[in-house]
Amino acid sequence: MPSGGTAAGLEIIPVRSKAELERFIRVPMRLGADDPNYIAPLMFERREALTAKGNPFFAHADVQFWLAVRGKRDVGRISAQIDRLNPQTAEGVGNFGMVAAEDDPEVFAALFRTAEAWLRERGCRTALGPVNLSTNEEVGLLVAGGENPPMFMMAHDAGHTPGRIESAGYAKAKDIYAYVCSVADDLPAPILRRVRKPPAEGVVLRMLEMKRLDEEVRTLTGILNDAWSGNWGFTPTTEAETKALADTLKLVLDPRLTWFAEIDGEPAGFIVLLPNINEAIRDLGGKLLPFGWAKLIWRLKIQGVKTGRVPLMGVKRKFAATLRGQLLPFQLIDATAQAARKLGYERYELSWVLEDNVPMRRICDAGGAKIYKTYRLYEKAL
Repeated sequence: MPSGGTAAGLEIIPVRSKAELERFIRVPMRLGADDPNYIAPLMFERREALTAKGNPFFAHADVQFWLAVRGKRDVGRISAQIDRLNPQTAEGVGNFGMVAAEDDPEVFAALFRTAEAWLRERGCRTALGPVNLSTNEEVGLLVAGGENPPMFMMAHDAGHTPGRIESAGYAKAKDIYAYVCSVADDLPAPILRRVRKPPAEGVVLRMLEMKRLDEEVRTLTGILNDAWSGNWGFTPTTEAETKALADTLKLVLDPRLTWFAEIDGEPAGFIVLLPNINEAIRDLGGKLLPFGWAKLIWRLKIQGVKTGRVPLMGVKRKFAATLRGQLLPFQLIDATAQAARKLGYERYELSWVLEDNVPMRRICDAGGAKIYKTYRLYEKAL
């Protein structure tokens, strides 16, 4: 069914106005209302993430959103996007994402037909997703672990969604994992003995310096793009995107939980642990007015949260195979975990990790982390 067409009262509408974008954002909020583990995202954050004004991703991507409407009820949504910085684009791969719909095969079929037609018209030969919106943002559909609420900036999808996507002709492309760690547990003793020794000559660990945040963002971006460059589906992140994320998170960014490593004076690695904002907003319904701001600040700054997420960690490839570089991930994890323990954290998530990212999975396994959620990327030839 083409965009704007109807079948049995179902209509697929391209999102073109602010009002339609508000409706687009609210679809999963309505669908998740009866799920005790669903947490509504903050509306202002979603507006920023899904508009060119707030998200630098739009500067190098073509993006379209659609709503599925039956009668006067929004029953589903989907996006399609083509990221010109993603190397897979040159191979004819486009992305779909932001999938949420009632458990109705007709709705899913109509949404996917529309997104696929849009991608096909722009020369794509394969549809891959969910990608929400970039591979550097939310990636994958939750297929295991839904009995746990989502961490900040991680998806939480209705249980019927995987089957409906597969019914639309999609098959697994790649699984990605979320690992969980107890802050109370130290690294295994053999690793800890090495980590707690004085750093090797030329190795320096330091906390983020907020007064130099712009410079720190440039450093982080450089390490990130180098460290992740060999990963499947890797898309370089721009400095503007990293800065936009840092600006958004400035209120909650804690320098004690963001560490850099240097080797012989050169930036070599980093780790970022973010407080799990979802823990602080789960009863706000996505709203910060009239009293949500006060509750959020109180819970984050005074009461404190018990959980966090490591969304970003990396070591430059030139150092990763060296003796000093191989220890860096564990030194960064230990420094962050010690700080988190003092701040009252109980556990944190390492996410996301590709199923075939063997070096990172070995680090997680060696550090005692356990897989507790699985997300899946699907693909389909167009």
